[in-house]
Amino acid sequence: MKFKDFLKDKIWSLMLMIFSVITVAILVVFYNISIYIKIYIIVTPIVAYTIGILIEFYRKKTFYDTLKENMEQLEQKYLISEIIKEPSFAEGKILKSVIQDTGKSMLENVNKYKYIQQDYKDYIELWIHEVKLPIATSKLIIENNKNEVTKNIEEELDQIENYVEQALYYARSSTVEKDYYINKCILKDIVNTAILKNKSNLILNKINIELENLDLQVYTDSKWCIFILNQIIQNSIKYKKDGNSILQINAKENKENVVLNIKDNGIGIKQEEVEKVFEKGFTGTNGRIDGKKSTGMGLYLCKKLCEKLGLSIEIESKKDKYTQVKITFPKNSYFG
Repeated sequence: MKFKDFLKDKIWSLMLMIFSVITVAILVVFYNISIYIKIYIIVTPIVAYTIGILIEFYRKKTFYDTLKENMEQLEQKYLISEIIKEPSFAEGKILKSVIQDTGKSMLENVNKYKYIQQDYKDYIELWIHEVKLPIATSKLIIENNKNEVTKNIEEELDQIENYVEQALYYARSSTVEKDYYINKCILKDIVNTAILKNKSNLILNKINIELENLDLQVYTDSKWCIFILNQIIQNSIKYKKDGNSILQINAKENKENVVLNIKDNGIGIKQEEVEKVFEKGFTGTNGRIDGKKSTGMGLYLCKKLCEKLGLSIEIESKKDKYTQVKITFPKNSYFG
């Protein structure tokens, strides 16, 4: 708060003060009293007014400067109503009351929409679990009636199941910390489960699997980790090249972490698009190829879930050569 700005707000009281002093000065001229008394009568109101102005400026400046400083330091600005100090002047008290009422109203609205969002999320999760039942039943019927047509239907059902699973994990991704359980897992078990989920597609697309050094322990949530690997494997299947297709999955244990590598020899990604693949809805050039339509949600969810689980995920690729995804599982003293 600047003093000149403060004085601008006091311009009318200053003008009235000057007018009053001039009036008093004119009046005392006509009285036969000591010059010192005349000076005292004129100067006293000026000094008193000046002191009052300075005290008021100091109180307001202290309050508003503290308020501004707190606002700048707060990451969540709406919490200012909780830490604002009681001011010593009337307008400050009014301001504090207004800020607190506004904050309270805002929180009530936020809670209202959080409830609506939670209600919608619960419905989506319920719907997803319900729709999984007819998918599973359809697959069972296909299993008992194997032919060329049912194979094609099963492939489409796998796609539907994947999109349904994506929707479920997307709905849960904002509150993953309430839905995951970190425990000791063997990488080989997680990888084998993810491969098994894609068994039919891998066989149909004639993709050879090469596994190496997966008998390593990591601490993670196996269910979420399987979903992440499932998305990566499905991308490898979707963007394979014609001819000899290989999917290599191996792990390396370092002093501070365990790194899982998933590498394919598919069509790869353009260099300028590699950094964008984790963005929500990004499909890139590959996602627009006929027969390889993409939602741009798979790798976005992988990145989001990895961050929630304390993992890091990286991708490197060379067009028409390979794509490699690295997932890093950190070690720490808590887990040993």
